[in-house]
Amino acid sequence: MSRIYPAYTYGNSPRERCFWAETVPVPEFSQARDKITCDVAIIGAGFTGLSAALRLAQTGEDVCVFEAETPGWGASGRNGGFCCLGGSAASDGMLRKLYGEEARREYRRSEAEAARFAQTLIKEHDIAADAHSNGETLLAHTPKAAEGFAARAKQIEADYGVTPSLISGSDLAQSGMKGPFYAALTTPIGIALNPLKYALGLANAATRAGARIYGHSPVTKIGQVNGFRLSTPKAQVTAKRLIVATNGYSSDDLPDWMRSRYLPTQSNVIVTRPLGNDEIAAQGWSSHQMCYDDRFFLHYFRLMPDKRMLFGMRGGLFSSARFDQRMHRTIRRHFETMFPAWSHVESPHSWNGLLSLAPDLTPYAGPIADMPGAFTALSFHGNGVAMGTYAGALLADLVQGKAPEHLYPKIMQAAPRRWPLGRLRRAMLWPPYALATVMRD
Repeated sequence: MSRIYPAYTYGNSPRERCFWAETVPVPEFSQARDKITCDVAIIGAGFTGLSAALRLAQTGEDVCVFEAETPGWGASGRNGGFCCLGGSAASDGMLRKLYGEEARREYRRSEAEAARFAQTLIKEHDIAADAHSNGETLLAHTPKAAEGFAARAKQIEADYGVTPSLISGSDLAQSGMKGPFYAALTTPIGIALNPLKYALGLANAATRAGARIYGHSPVTKIGQVNGFRLSTPKAQVTAKRLIVATNGYSSDDLPDWMRSRYLPTQSNVIVTRPLGNDEIAAQGWSSHQMCYDDRFFLHYFRLMPDKRMLFGMRGGLFSSARFDQRMHRTIRRHFETMFPAWSHVESPHSWNGLLSLAPDLTPYAGPIADMPGAFTALSFHGNGVAMGTYAGALLADLVQGKAPEHLYPKIMQAAPRRWPLGRLRRAMLWPPYALATVMRD
């Protein structure tokens, strides 16, 4: 494999203290062995791969999923659990300039459809994912940000067909959102959930539908002769068609087309111990809304049903035990600044995982050039719970030669360009990260 982070990043250490792993037992998935044949082989058992497997199996396809670890082991089982709008990090202006206004509006509609699609799967397959929150809430961290909320609310209503609610800074405490904020804007689309329970629920549903899921079976080689030939440590796989669903944990040579078309970067999360009612009252934060601010290094946080506080933060271009400790100190500092009454509250759970960025900051779902019958989806820019699930459904239709049943926006059909600098492409983010670090600290 040809990956751009050190081996440490792809091992167990970054997720050793992941809270989600303690909330649900991961069932045993057999290792792929000997000779295996199938209609469609899927590499990666995260939201995208599992969603695709479920849809394919439901249509009668013989589908096999090959996962290097266990389902949900990567970003799908260690994110913040925000099933909401997103997938692109590009601004409206950037989308309009690159693709036009009609394509921008079409993509925004697909975001809402993606969030609703994931919720439909949860309901249809009775997935106990600890869902809560009525949509997502954006918090203004400066007066200037708050001034733009009225215009933002109008754009949300135009793009998504819902009416957001606006809370002024003086009313935040009454709404259980006391903190260093100047306004709140809630868009009633999406839910918060336990992402590992959701991923394993998709895996169970796919298995019941007839999909075969193999754990501890990393694909180490892809060949294409009258279909596809995949190699794992103990199996040789023959498949008619292929889906690659590895996103931030991809390898530049599996297949070669992937080289430099994605840029993995880290997101970091802490979870506190359960808070007492007196502690919640002391801080004045009792809302169970999933919340975020829109800084460069955005913060995302929510009080979960068991009264633990989850607090996440973008950032981190280096990966080692030392840098993980440093990032933990940084995220704790930000948490204590935002919620000072909880500065004494322990956060026994602290972990990180890889998301993926594309050069144009838009996701892709479609064919792999020069590999007829092969498809991929990647780069959800930290919002893959809904959009990754949705992309899997799109791929399931595309790999069967069908027009997607769901909205397939033009923006997601544009294959990502390659980042400059090849294996050294992480350096592209060092200047903006350094500047943002100085500004935030």
